Amino acid sequence: MFQNRIKTLLTERQPDHFLWTALKQGDRRAFAELYERYYRTLYNYGHKLLPDAVLVEDAIQDLFVDLWRIQQNLSDAESVKFYLFRSLRRKIHRLATKENRFLSVDNSSIQLPGDTTPEFQLTDQEHEQQLTQQLAQALKQLPERQLEVVTLRFYENFKISEIAAIMGITDKSVRNTLHKAMTHLRENARYLAPFLGLLWLLLRTHGL
Repeated sequence: MFQNRIKTLLTERQPDHFLWTALKQGDRRAFAELYERYYRTLYNYGHKLLPDAVLVEDAIQDLFVDLWRIQQNLSDAESVKFYLFRSLRRKIHRLATKENRFLSVDNSSIQLPGDTTPEFQLTDQEHEQQLTQQLAQALKQLPERQLEVVTLRFYENFKISEIAAIMGITDKSVRNTLHKAMTHLRENARYLAPFLGLLWLLLRTHGL
């Protein structure tokens, strides 16, 4: 009866935890839906860590093969996205080590969140677009670890504790890195002060 209920729920787009539960029950459609739902965002994140399409794709494939292989032993995931990001980073790290490669953040594809994001709306649309482009350029100048933390926090909306777990560092290190990133942007892109103020306000709002 439980499996029938899950299959019925899968006929519509369902929250991640429904798919995760169905996957643990061996539902292939749930597995396929999770793959389709997260492949692109996982690839984008992985490619920032290691700009090698083949290795990143191999890491994603290995990750999902493992998910299906150990489906019955999977623990409950409060955040499926967090689980997948953390697992992918570990996979890529292992593959990079095996290939004698180093993880880095590919900042050539940095883009800001959509203009419709409330935190980034300014009164003058043309001025906002200009600031958006300038901030994107400024972000490319950040050190790799700072850029990764900013990417996970602002682009993927992970919490501080989740970023720490994904990167294998402490909460304090994440906060310090975010602070250094903001300081770096303030010092090296003073013309962005109004925009950075909104980012800083967002950090404080979330207790960072």
